[in-house]
Amino acid sequence: MDSKRYRVGKKVNLSKLPTDDTGKLSREDSEAETLEIGLELAKLQDRLYAESKQSLLVVLQARDAGGKDGTVKHVFELINPQGVIVTNFKVPNEEDLKHDFLWRIHPHTPAAGMIAVFNRSYYEDVLVTRVHDLISDKEAEQRFKHIRHFEDLLASRGTRILKLYLHISSEEQRERLQERLDDPEKNWKFNPSDLKERARWPEYTSAYEDALSATSTDAAPWYVIPADHKWYRNRVIATLLLDTLREMNPQYPEPEFDLTNVAVGAI
Repeated sequence: MDSKRYRVGKKVNLSKLPTDDTGKLSREDSEAETLEIGLELAKLQDRLYAESKQSLLVVLQARDAGGKDGTVKHVFELINPQGVIVTNFKVPNEEDLKHDFLWRIHPHTPAAGMIAVFNRSYYEDVLVTRVHDLISDKEAEQRFKHIRHFEDLLASRGTRILKLYLHISSEEQRERLQERLDDPEKNWKFNPSDLKERARWPEYTSAYEDALSATSTDAAPWYVIPADHKWYRNRVIATLLLDTLREMNPQYPEPEFDLTNVAVGAI
C-alpha cells in the first residue's frame, strides 16, 4: 500500500479528497494485514525504546465522531503500551489561558525512545478558536507560524512528527452520532454540543483546510486519512506508522560490558 499518497500538498481542498476509499481491499484482508503489520511495528518500537535516541509524535485530528479514540484503541494496541503515552487535550483551563497556547503542550511531547499520541492537540487553537471567532485571521496566521517553528524545534531534537486528519463525510458523522443516541452503551459519548458543532460543518471545513495547508511541512507533514471505513483507516495508519519507524531505523544499543565470557551459573 502506498499510504504516502494521502500526504497533502500546500493547498488542501477537502471536498476533493475521499472519505470512503478502501484501496480496493476487502475488510477481511485489510484487518488481517493490519495484524501482520503490528508484528513488525512491535519489533521496531522495541528497538526505538531500547535505543532511546529518537522519538515519534503522532497528532490525531478529526471532527466529532471522526474516529480518534478508535484509532488509539485499535492501532496502538498493536505495540507495547510501556512505550506509548496518549494525551487527550481538553478545553484550556484557567491556568492554561494565562499562558501562550503552546505552553500546556510541550511537557507532553515524547521523550527519547517514546511514542506520544495527541488525541486532539494544539491544532484546536487554530480550529475551534477560528470557528467561534475567538481569534482573528491575523492571529491565526501568527499561530500557524508558531506551530511551524514549534514542530521544527521538535524535529531538530530527534522527534519525528506524523499528523493525521481523519476525514469522514457528513453522512458518516450523522450515522455515528445517531448510534451514540440509539445505543445505551454509547450514550456517555454523546454531548448535545456535538450537534451545535455539526451545524458549523462548512466553517470547520474552511478552518481545517487553512490549518492543513499552512502547516504541512517536510518536518511535520499532514496526511488526510479516508476514515468512513474504520478498518481501512486503521490499515492506512498502521502502514504509515510502519513506514515512519522503518525510516527512523532505530537500533538496539551495544552492550556496555564485554559479554564474551559471561554466563549465568546455577544457584
